[in-house]
Amino acid sequence: MSTNQRKSAALPQMKKQEKRQAELEKQKQKTRFLIIGTIALVVIIFVGLGMLAAQDKPAASTSGEAVEFDYSTLPRLGSEDAPVKLVEFGDFKCPACADFAGLIKPKIVQDYIEQDKAALYFVNMAFVGADSKTASLAALSVYHQNNDAFWEYYDALYANQGEESEEWATEDYLVSLAQEKNLDIDYDLLRKDIEEETYLDKLNTDIALAEASGVTSTPSLYVNGVKLAEPFNTSAIDEQIKAAAEAVSAE
Repeated sequence: MSTNQRKSAALPQMKKQEKRQAELEKQKQKTRFLIIGTIALVVIIFVGLGMLAAQDKPAASTSGEAVEFDYSTLPRLGSEDAPVKLVEFGDFKCPACADFAGLIKPKIVQDYIEQDKAALYFVNMAFVGADSKTASLAALSVYHQNNDAFWEYYDALYANQGEESEEWATEDYLVSLAQEKNLDIDYDLLRKDIEEETYLDKLNTDIALAEASGVTSTPSLYVNGVKLAEPFNTSAIDEQIKAAAEAVSAE
């Protein structure tokens, strides 16, 4: 076979290979477009879901918009008529909350609560450990028996807080601690309330309030419904309380 004949015979085969290669490239291009389109669709869906979630979620108080609290349902330390109302969200197993109770609360009491300038309220959050719930149920039982005893129990729980990794807030411990502090309550009722989870609905309401208010950590502190960015910054607390008092006076 001559060279020209071999070239003529190979030409159809080359055209087939070129056609096949072109088809493969076309298919690859379609696949790339499909992948890109799918990724874009997924991104659009997630962005849309994020926007919907942002619309449904209550505005966080850090934006300056005040959260409305039903203060009448919360443990209160200080005068009901105090112009400034502080709300603490805390977990009795939270080490930082124990620091707040030992370091920040005494200053608030001395400078504002004892002067009838402010009142402190408490909202339970139970998330650190399984016995966070048990401690909260005990505290709620004490509160519903005696508001003043609640604050004695609050101090005792934080002052005698066990290790965060251990389940120390047992029923027996919580009752014995109340007895040790000689709280003016019915200890048998306290044990019964813990066993029967009498105030579980109230605890769940507190937890829901924390979520709706944008609380993501403890302790969190609100001044007349506005969340402070730094609950351990005493200067910021003082400034916010004074600003809140002035706002109330101007109304």
